[in-house]
Amino acid sequence: MNITEHPSDRPPSWDWRHEGSCRGTDTDMFFTPDDREQRTIRARRERRAKQICQDCPVLPQCRKHALTAAERYGIWGGMSETDRARLGRRHTQRLAR
Repeated sequence: MNITEHPSDRPPSWDWRHEGSCRGTDTDMFFTPDDREQRTIRARRERRAKQICQDCPVLPQCRKHALTAAERYGIWGGMSETDRARLGRRHTQRLAR
């Protein structure tokens, strides 16, 4: 999407996933290959994935998808599953007040 384009100008078949900076990137960077991944390796992989997300033109759409679809795994919208869980807990705590 360029600066002069309005979201309503997109064709109905437009899908934000086609615009992601991660498109064409090895999915292993965004998803844990197995449960045995070492903590330091996981942290490094997640940092690299989040760097790709940082300047992504569809970061808000991706993040919204992850939160509304309750994506359980992987980096989505620059957030890891831990980040999303933490955000969910804070939201729940606010509602309980």
